[in-house]
Amino acid sequence: MLPSWENSFLKKPKNIDLKVVKKNSISSHNSYTWPLLIMILLLQIYYCINYFFISNLRLSLISISPQQFPSPKTSTHSVSNHNNNNNNNSSNLCLSGKVYVYDLPPMFNKELLDNCSSLDPWSPRYCDAVLNGGFGRKAATQLAEVVPESLAPAWYWTDQFMLEVIFHNRILKHACRTLEPESATAFFIPFYAGLAVGRYLFTNYDNKARDSDCEMLLRWVQEQPYWKRSNGSDHFITLGRMVWDFRRWGENDWGSNFVYMEGMRNIQRLVIERNPWDPLDAGVPYPTGFHPRSDADVLEWQDYVSTHKRTSLFCFAGGTRGAFKNDFRGYLLSYCKNESDSCRVVDCSGTRCYNGASAILDTFLGSDFCLQPRGDTYTRRSVFDCIVAGSIPVFFWERTAYDQYEWFLPGEPTSYSVFIDNKAVKNGSESIRNVLEKYSREEVSKMRERVINIIPQILYATPQEGLETIKDAFDVAIEGVLTRIKKK
Repeated sequence: MLPSWENSFLKKPKNIDLKVVKKNSISSHNSYTWPLLIMILLLQIYYCINYFFISNLRLSLISISPQQFPSPKTSTHSVSNHNNNNNNNSSNLCLSGKVYVYDLPPMFNKELLDNCSSLDPWSPRYCDAVLNGGFGRKAATQLAEVVPESLAPAWYWTDQFMLEVIFHNRILKHACRTLEPESATAFFIPFYAGLAVGRYLFTNYDNKARDSDCEMLLRWVQEQPYWKRSNGSDHFITLGRMVWDFRRWGENDWGSNFVYMEGMRNIQRLVIERNPWDPLDAGVPYPTGFHPRSDADVLEWQDYVSTHKRTSLFCFAGGTRGAFKNDFRGYLLSYCKNESDSCRVVDCSGTRCYNGASAILDTFLGSDFCLQPRGDTYTRRSVFDCIVAGSIPVFFWERTAYDQYEWFLPGEPTSYSVFIDNKAVKNGSESIRNVLEKYSREEVSKMRERVINIIPQILYATPQEGLETIKDAFDVAIEGVLTRIKKK
């Protein structure tokens, strides 16, 4: 540390009047005049050099500011080196801290994948879904006529509930992972809660079965020393199903009681659908089928969707929900069929649209706008399939997106989407077609450009280490949760 500027030896010496010294010296005929004069000159030179050297050194130290390091808020599309040489530059990248990943007993993750046939009592679909690190089977053959040939290998039939598997697979190789818990800012619990609870949701299991895995997991975690240190306030978890599947209201109601259990009181949660009134929930994108292998894949896809010919004003892909009173999706299906000259429709009744179909992607690519009502809950994966295709989403409930994904979607909803209140549509005071036809081609082009700029940060990339310079949804989520925990 440099000495204080108040110290006298760092102060610039006063100038010495050499003429006076010389005159006085000569007049006194002192025999030491010239040696003394030389000594004074040398001392003045020394102090001047010392003064300017230390001044410059201090200024150079001050000039090394945090702005010279990559910012956690670096734009998704800027050409930065935030993912290059991850192992060498992790100290510069991990400005919000590092993550320690718990090595859980395999019954909480790996064994669920090994016993994939038990995850769905009616179908073996999860055994396909868990392949390729949670991306599912490759879709290149089926999408060959819809996507560019060079990008087809980056497409998969990804299940919407695979967030937990995808996240765990990525975090193991992340630059900000640490193997030393003492150096960790946050602790990740890689429990596949959605898969564990999902086994018991649709059959005649009781609450004890729906809660058992969650209770065992919390007992294990609460025995860990780093949990006890913070009571879990620096821990986080992913929940790969809608948050309501983990919030059982009453004794005979739907779902597990996981979120309300004592041990979950302080844990940060990354969820595909958040409770807007719970500050521990953070909404993250549903996985889509596109998982880029490189920056080049992302840029090529953005160019492709920006120039793709769109022949329909709007479209809708969805199925009816007869169990819902005044089913809005059923209304949109009928409406779109009656407006066939402006609207393309894909009827997803049954399992036709499971994990996204080539017909859905083709429809979104060919339409300016895509209608996005609420799903079985307020959110739906289709929102992200729509954005990936460069189509402008039309929402009918604000909670479908605006209250959900603040880390990933722009803060100005009108810059990338249209909102039409569902009540106004149902009572006839608003016509979907009339609203959308009021947008000029320039306005549509500007909105689409904004949508296309969103694409990288809602994707989950293939490389475990991440893309070269572009931040995907995983990178944004990790930054977000680390920042939360560090501030807390």
